[in-house]
Amino acid sequence: MTGTSVTVTKGYGRVVVLMGGTSAESAISLKSGGAVLTSLLGNGIDAHVLDPKDGLIEGLSKGYDRAFIMLHGRGGEDGTIQGLLELLRIPYTGSGVLASALAMDKLRSKQLWRGLGLSTPPFVVLRSEADLAPAAECLGLPLIVKPVREGSSIGMTRVEHASDMASAWKRARECDIDVIAEKWVHGREFTVAILGERALPEILIETPRVFYDFDAKYELEDTRFTCPSDLDQAAREALQGLAMEAFNALACRGWGRVDLIRDDEGKSWLIEANTIPGMTDHSLVPMAARAAGMSFDDLVLAILGGAALEVDLGA
Repeated sequence: MTGTSVTVTKGYGRVVVLMGGTSAESAISLKSGGAVLTSLLGNGIDAHVLDPKDGLIEGLSKGYDRAFIMLHGRGGEDGTIQGLLELLRIPYTGSGVLASALAMDKLRSKQLWRGLGLSTPPFVVLRSEADLAPAAECLGLPLIVKPVREGSSIGMTRVEHASDMASAWKRARECDIDVIAEKWVHGREFTVAILGERALPEILIETPRVFYDFDAKYELEDTRFTCPSDLDQAAREALQGLAMEAFNALACRGWGRVDLIRDDEGKSWLIEANTIPGMTDHSLVPMAARAAGMSFDDLVLAILGGAALEVDLGA
């Protein structure tokens, strides 16, 4: 699928790459979007850039046939931009309105998974400081405190002592009014990228840091990635199967990534789903695609080829 042949580029029309925005992940979005734009242009596609903060409505009125969404975080990954594109009748990449909103919301996605009997670590909603001590007692220590609607591990803190709960909660509250505490699962971290109806080879993530935080994801070079992992075939299939179940349960489509922890007893636990993962040189979906025999250009074109509208609004 790589190259600049007419068969590759025909049928896409004018493509707008949405990147940047105003979320806490805007800098990463610009890197991801820049990589996607370079790939599209290199394949002869009529691709253009639009940063929502430069005038979203006016920008989208310029006659685009498809939108490649590379906006990370709120305002791009949470269903809002997807809803606008639905109304404007511009087919777009990735998940629709409902799935985007659910996956961005760690609390609601965990509630849905738990309701379906899918394994996700126990959690407690932290509504006020009065909830902190009971949460630590209920979940045990260590635990992790997270803002509900944030990505790239922003605002997350591993808490090892009950006395640190207040500072962790306040840090998370700076990112989102809704905060959860989640039981810390001891084990190995994996991620499974999904493309269409297919789970790509799983990636084992090993970092010398306390957990796979923002710096480990985007800044440092000491994180180890193994793709495919050292799991046996049965364990690999089980991990990929659980990721697909979680992805489908949220009504996700197109492409994405599901993060999991496999504990010391071999049980896998769902952590979160990402509907617009990174596409930078540190990103995991391109790594999984390479392990599956796909170049970065192959991956970009496959994602673009899946651009669609979710709802038929009629004439």
